[in-house]
Amino acid sequence: MATILIVDDDPALREGLAETVADLGHRPLPAASGSEALARLQVGPVDAVLLDLRMPGDLDGMSVLERICALPDRPPVTVLTAFASPANTIEAMRLGAHDHLTKPIGRADLASVLEAMLKTVRPAGAVPDAPAGHPGLVGSSEGMRRVQKTIGLVADTASTVLIQGETGTGKEEVARALHAFSRRRARPFVPVNCAAIPGDQLESELFGHVRGAFGGATGDRAGAFHLAEGGTLFLDEIGDMPAAMQAKILRVIQDCVVTPLGGRSARVDVRLLAATHRDLPALVAEGRFRADLYYRLNVVPIALPPLRERLADIVPLAEHFLARSSKRLDRGAASRLLAHDWPGNVRELRNVVERAAVLVRGGVIAAADLDLPSDRPDRPDRRPGDTPPADWLSGDLPGAVARLERAMIVAALRETDGNRAGAARRLGIQRQLLYAKIERYGLGAPGLDLSADPTCDVGNPDASTSLDTE
Repeated sequence: MATILIVDDDPALREGLAETVADLGHRPLPAASGSEALARLQVGPVDAVLLDLRMPGDLDGMSVLERICALPDRPPVTVLTAFASPANTIEAMRLGAHDHLTKPIGRADLASVLEAMLKTVRPAGAVPDAPAGHPGLVGSSEGMRRVQKTIGLVADTASTVLIQGETGTGKEEVARALHAFSRRRARPFVPVNCAAIPGDQLESELFGHVRGAFGGATGDRAGAFHLAEGGTLFLDEIGDMPAAMQAKILRVIQDCVVTPLGGRSARVDVRLLAATHRDLPALVAEGRFRADLYYRLNVVPIALPPLRERLADIVPLAEHFLARSSKRLDRGAASRLLAHDWPGNVRELRNVVERAAVLVRGGVIAAADLDLPSDRPDRPDRRPGDTPPADWLSGDLPGAVARLERAMIVAALRETDGNRAGAARRLGIQRQLLYAKIERYGLGAPGLDLSADPTCDVGNPDASTSLDTE
């Protein structure tokens, strides 16, 4: 039996967690505030902590987490919050949290996280102060939360990170967040686009040169490695790097030594991050990218999902891009953004929203103000006879909730290959409730092909009359 410290200022949530913890065979130890929790840690050993993020008083959840993680024999901590954001997710993981979960948490998920925490032994050690002013990456979808948690876990390490994703997904933003939340944040962040620099100039750009090293070299010039000394060097589109430069970059990674053109070798202290939209394993198989360099870069991989797989992030991203203009989206504009496939990903969304903000004189952007196609005829999962995209924000609230609920159930069943128990765990609900909703939305029909059920095309005009709220 393990002792689980439960820190939450809400009595009902605290008691509910305590009851579930006891049912799982552990001893719950409730605390109503951060100071009470720290006092209980001084009295006796605690095996794991469930910590609310938002609490009144001088000690909020993040402050309590930082103090717990500074203890010599600290227990593992999972942060629970109903207000997850990219910044607090990254910061919690950076400070040493075992996990960062959103409320409400289901019984199965609670059992899973407790089992994982009780197997975890973390090294002691203080952590640096949090970065000031960096917002993190906008997005609360499951894919982006995985990215945010990985950033928090690896930001303070020296490991090389390979960021992969389609063009426009925000690979440089991930690199900047890794730097901003690291111990190197006071030192330079130097980005270099390997695809934008001609091959014969890339070596000088990265390593520098001395006067007279080649025709036109009229003076000494520091390269990107030296400019990033003590900080972070970000090599974007490294999949387009010429073969000769790949060998030289590999040598720098192995030896931490840079030789300017015509100059002497010198050691450098640089954290290396790389990114590409290309399929590097395929390039390795074709002999167009060095396998040894790929393995040295791919120490920690971060895969950025395309925007079409981040439905929950589209409107928050648009609002983020509109913040400076003080303009807002109306319901129709938000629905139209949700109905687009975004082949250009976040970069395309930003361009569309900022263009509308410039051209619209009033304070509200309507659907007609967005420069987007009216439908998605080229959408790969649309088939003849499919219904047009649902207006997600039309009608009453129960109808909109029903459309979202059905879409999430379809996605969970698809991700678990139709396994209902697994889908229930993913959705954080009881299996019996999921079974009832599957029947209600007609998802249990024999031979139903979930892959043909587009996530956005889930409108059901009768859903609002049959929606339950248990």
